[in-house]
Amino acid sequence: MDPAIVQSDKRIAPPATPIEVSCSDGQILYGHVFEPNGRAPDTSDTVPVKGIVVIACATGVTARYYRRYAAFLAEHGFSAITFDYRGIGASAPVSLRGFRARWHDWGLYDIDAVLGWARNHHVHLPLHFVGHSFGGFGVGLAPESRHLTRILTVGAQHAHWRDYATGHRARFIARWHLVMPMLTLASGFFPGKRSGWLEDLPRGVALDWARGRKDFTLNAPPALRNRLRASQRGLQAPILAVATTDDPYASAPAIARTLAYTPHAPSTTRFLEPGAYGQKGIGHFGLFHDMHKSTFWQQTLVWLEHGVDPWATKATPYRSPGRTPASETPKSQ
Repeated sequence: MDPAIVQSDKRIAPPATPIEVSCSDGQILYGHVFEPNGRAPDTSDTVPVKGIVVIACATGVTARYYRRYAAFLAEHGFSAITFDYRGIGASAPVSLRGFRARWHDWGLYDIDAVLGWARNHHVHLPLHFVGHSFGGFGVGLAPESRHLTRILTVGAQHAHWRDYATGHRARFIARWHLVMPMLTLASGFFPGKRSGWLEDLPRGVALDWARGRKDFTLNAPPALRNRLRASQRGLQAPILAVATTDDPYASAPAIARTLAYTPHAPSTTRFLEPGAYGQKGIGHFGLFHDMHKSTFWQQTLVWLEHGVDPWATKATPYRSPGRTPASETPKSQ
């Protein structure tokens, strides 16, 4: 487990209101809403709210890791929602053996349901989204994403093996595409906690990751593929995609692949240098650690509240070399 996550989980959680969200397929998700000044959801008072922000997790990371960032957003006038995907954290069954969940379910049903809950409980407020890793990719699979105002993605990608950063590819292929599927098939789920790599994962999610298709939608059953692609094409909210320069998962090709799925959403990609934050390394998980409360977290407010890119002159822009990776696979299959 990444040290940034372990250290964060040892600290006291900020107060929040528990919520239950029902997905269109009947699955119940559990999460929390963090409101400005601690006001309760569904209450009308004089507290101004700037907008609602849905925060979606990385694969194998529980919503607990993002609770301090959510509380930070609430301190600055936003209502913020964290939640666990089906099969993870508070939304996991007693046993994952026999539990059916696929990676695309997290976007098509789970993110979609939470976005719908947010719209229904915060009528007339701008709806924003912050997605970490798969969360930043999965929002494009959710039909409700068409209602979003602004999107911030952090290290967003779907772990296609060719996109792993140079120097990490062999190790990641061995771990995620050889060992993980073997353990999953033997156990009926991926025992991530036992390995110390991440949270336990449902069988379908782990095997989808292990397949590593360059076109993510081809992992889904044929009857769902056009539905997923329609959601991706329907996303039009501007995306600010950020990653650290030392993120081994969110390489430039990985982010380009992710953004290619949502061609109608205007996007900007920024790569952040760890040295700019006083760190030798930040990696894939570190930006959500509260050591970045006065730096990175403050910068995200500029985008979420005003739609202004705070890294326009301080980060390395990514210029696509031309053909985007995701477009290499025909969309009509």
